[in-house]
Amino acid sequence: MSGTSSRSVVIVDDHAMFRTGVRAEIAGSVEVVGEAADVDEAVAVVTAARPDVVLLDVHLPGGGGVEVMRRVAPRLPETRFLALSVSDAAEDVIGTIRGGARGYVTKSITGPELVDAIGRVADGDAVFSPRLAGFVLDAFAGSIAVAQVDEDLDRLTEREREVMRLIARGYAYKEVASELFISVKTVETHVSSVLRKLQLSSRHELTRWANDRRLL
Repeated sequence: MSGTSSRSVVIVDDHAMFRTGVRAEIAGSVEVVGEAADVDEAVAVVTAARPDVVLLDVHLPGGGGVEVMRRVAPRLPETRFLALSVSDAAEDVIGTIRGGARGYVTKSITGPELVDAIGRVADGDAVFSPRLAGFVLDAFAGSIAVAQVDEDLDRLTEREREVMRLIARGYAYKEVASELFISVKTVETHVSSVLRKLQLSSRHELTRWANDRRLL
């Protein structure tokens, strides 16, 4: 898009190789003025660089992408936030938009699509990957009980949410352990805690609970 080359961005993601890949994909079209790997670093870098757009991962050490926006947005009202995440779960999408992001795209996006999304967000547009737009529309239309989702999920730690989602998707305990690099015993402990906190009695109920809230 015309004028996109003048856009400045900060890339916030806790994986250095991913940041390098994004930088390579948008090089020549967007000016990368900083990178950060966790919440505190992101707040410092974004505040100093004052970019047009922050490419923000949802799950970050130190409190997550929403915490970055909470601490930075009041100081930099002209800076826009575009979530760039591997997660396409409804609570991540809705929670991030409620936290102040102007858009949410998944990491399957192509380089040219990302450059276009950066330009559009910088211009004040809202940009979503096609499937994710439905979550946002449904939430604001009342089809998803956002308050209920937030209240229930607030009871769970971030690790419990990860375990919950994998179990609800049908993963065996060993598969969850392998995916999250934890022991099977730790998985069992997390599952028991999740079921207790959500007042559910089985994996079947957990799957139905997560599916009803579009968390899968």
